[in-house]
Amino acid sequence: MFKKFTSAALACITALSLTACSSGAAAATASATSKASASSITLWTYPIGQWGDEASVKKLTDAFTADTGISVTVEYLTYKDGDDKVNTALSANQAPDLIMEGPERLVANWGAKGYMVDLSDIMDSTSSKEIYSSVLSACQNDKGAVYEYPLVMTAHCMAVNVDAFKAAGADQYLDLKTHTWTTENFTKAMAAMASYYGGETVGTVYCAGQGGDQGTRALVNNLYGGEFTNTDHTSYTWDSDANIKALTALYNMGGIKFDSSLVGGDEISLFYNETLKVAFCWNIAQQLDPNAAGTGTGKTINGQEIAFMSFPSETGTSKLAGGIWGFGVFDNKDESRTAAAKQFITWMANSSHTEDAVKTAKYFPVRDSVQGTDISKMWSDNETMQEYSVLMQYLGDYYQVTKGWASARTAWWNMLQEIGTGADIKTTVTKYNTQANDAAAKE
Repeated sequence: MFKKFTSAALACITALSLTACSSGAAAATASATSKASASSITLWTYPIGQWGDEASVKKLTDAFTADTGISVTVEYLTYKDGDDKVNTALSANQAPDLIMEGPERLVANWGAKGYMVDLSDIMDSTSSKEIYSSVLSACQNDKGAVYEYPLVMTAHCMAVNVDAFKAAGADQYLDLKTHTWTTENFTKAMAAMASYYGGETVGTVYCAGQGGDQGTRALVNNLYGGEFTNTDHTSYTWDSDANIKALTALYNMGGIKFDSSLVGGDEISLFYNETLKVAFCWNIAQQLDPNAAGTGTGKTINGQEIAFMSFPSETGTSKLAGGIWGFGVFDNKDESRTAAAKQFITWMANSSHTEDAVKTAKYFPVRDSVQGTDISKMWSDNETMQEYSVLMQYLGDYYQVTKGWASARTAWWNMLQEIGTGADIKTTVTKYNTQANDAAAKE
């Protein structure tokens, strides 16, 4: 199943220049892991599928400890304050040994600031060939330093409450076979929903912070074919006429509200409890277990049907934001702890245990095989995963590694907040896009 979509999908992720990994990495890996004399390490993880669930993670870490004798203390971060906790720990020289997240943090932020260990020595020649090249390139800097060992990936999307759409007669605008729709049909659907629900808010452009901002970016960029950055990731381009047109349309759209009190997680909760009828912060992990409530696949709190959808575009063919998650090691100047952390990564992401680690994340693996063992069919018994794979062909450019990324994210949600107050859209967009590029130029 994966081989059917990955070649087309990953070709759409603009790869950074890929520097070949060391051909002698297998020997280096053995050398690195042999130095793992530390008896304990710490892992901080964001809520990546069930990697945010203590019981699920404990099964993996207990097995790792049984195999290696290295115990793992885990702290579970949220996207609301996780970055602040990590930055505070870095400032106090108390960073964890391991961190699980994506390249926008591990490569473009902490890696670029010199906090991360280069993992090239544990990227053996087999792995460097098995991991999709465009994924691997996003996990290293322009000099070839690997700051993230990738484990899983997905395409982010949006979702609709099918029962609510049916009640409003708006389900006619949904294609639940391809899970795609056009900007025209999205606009008609929102008009029908706003009319039926008496002007209540159907969906929100949430902007209290950066949490879930991949959803608002993809919504704006896709509506009229805009881009967030240029193709070589050297500047931010969200001040284009296409994006200004999209923001203007959303601001004037009935049923849609710019809400500076919500981030993506809040939006998901309101969608799950049926207050909102559409969600712009969605992916396969949410579809499998909405709001991590443990109540089954694709249902709201009261059992209404949730359908995942691609973001609307003029042609119906969108460019979805991709998510890549894996492990990084903070440079804590302790060789034995670094070696133990590398051993943890190899055990989880490059061994017979990798399938379990991937399934815990509830995403798709970043490779079809691990050390020659085929894992491409690992989700063949899961109907929802099979259905969701239709979206993987729409993966767009992985632009989250553009310089100044942390500042750009802040500028984006500040911009949305200001637009929500009624500020002139073109002036506001231009101001914050310039701020993002100024920050990028300083890095």
